[in-house]
Amino acid sequence: MRVPQISVFLENRKGRLREACGCLANAGLNLVALSLADTADFGILRVIVGDADKALDVLKRSSFTTARTDVLAVEVADAPGGLAKLLKAIEDADLNVEYMYAFNEKREGKAVLVFRFDDPDKAGEALGKAGVNVLSKIDVFAGAGPGQ
Repeated sequence: MRVPQISVFLENRKGRLREACGCLANAGLNLVALSLADTADFGILRVIVGDADKALDVLKRSSFTTARTDVLAVEVADAPGGLAKLLKAIEDADLNVEYMYAFNEKREGKAVLVFRFDDPDKAGEALGKAGVNVLSKIDVFAGAGPGQ
């Protein structure tokens, strides 16, 4: 149920985000999900692509500092209170959310969110017991198109 995510550390300077995205594009890797957070000195680009190993290789060869992390992608009702209900299940299971971001695809009345938990195995089990659909890697990349 885990999905590999690549984190790319970017200096806060013009063109650096484009350079990272360009490396992935030139390697034929499609961005399935992404998030960008910043501080005064650097940003962290988090991406999900179909071939995490290839993305790591391409980015490292282009002198980007990278890390690979496992995340969970889960479906949540795309309606008022959908996220609150999911967060209640997380709280009830005594789980810690390190960060989260939205996925770029909707599924029949559902939104997809990406979560980083301090204990992804415990989170997957607890969410499954709470009736939350935790997506497999195959589910995440279904419909991502060529170059996923």
